[in-house]
Amino acid sequence: MNNPLQTWWPSPAKLNLFLHINGRYENGYHQLQSLFQILDYGDELAFDINTSGKITLADPILGVADAENLIVKAALLLKQSVPASQSKDLGCKIYLRKRLPMGGGIGGGSSNAATTLLVLNQLWNCQLSKAELATLGLSLGADVPIFIQGKTAFAEGVGEKLQPVNLAAQTYLVLFPQSHVSTAEIFSLAELPRNTAKINFRDYSFANTHNDCQQIVCDRYPNVAKALHWLLEYAPSRMTGTGACVFAIFEHHQQALDVQALLPEGSTSFVANGVNTSLLHSQIKAQFN
Repeated sequence: MNNPLQTWWPSPAKLNLFLHINGRYENGYHQLQSLFQILDYGDELAFDINTSGKITLADPILGVADAENLIVKAALLLKQSVPASQSKDLGCKIYLRKRLPMGGGIGGGSSNAATTLLVLNQLWNCQLSKAELATLGLSLGADVPIFIQGKTAFAEGVGEKLQPVNLAAQTYLVLFPQSHVSTAEIFSLAELPRNTAKINFRDYSFANTHNDCQQIVCDRYPNVAKALHWLLEYAPSRMTGTGACVFAIFEHHQQALDVQALLPEGSTSFVANGVNTSLLHSQIKAQFN
């Protein structure tokens, strides 16, 4: 790429439309069922490929050391997965347009890592399969494989067993209540429900599912409870993942925009459509296949 700014690659958000905790494995990980909804809104990344052998960020994230940034970790992991003779000169400067709030439970960091793996796999000609990239991604975070696959999906296991599904088009108003919720903290709490019965996806509806983390997060984070209570006045609403973001579901895009306009001044929110295939994958297919 002569100019990295010519090509910006989507790094979409996701929502957990529900999250059931069915039990716990012997290794301490939780047995889950969830529905990952991919959105048509997110961050964007651009990659300026070079032969320096170095991975650099043009736009470091305040408070996050480059070495701890999932974008850099993903690029280095991909480099290490190919023969040294091929990888020693692989370098790039990475640009980031950050739109998604950090710590919101909508997959921003995981999506950034997945976009990095998928795009650099093409630009560096690493020739790893999607399954191999998903395995790499899982070592960076449990949500990375969903973005590698790029399909709205029903998830089981610890979230790694993914069954792509097609959902009817809906619009979501996503509200970030300015709280950062620790996933590790929530999953470590003794009072977290861990015995929800498994469902068959054929029986799924929003109304007959829930989020097992929602009440416990609302009890500890008043901002989350307040935001959810506000949204419930207008549409079916729920917290995504372990929070902190909450969302409301609308049949029509304009309805979501109308409710967004009523939000208190200073609120952080966005309106997005659910998609069954990630815009990133559509762009990769168009450009490289």
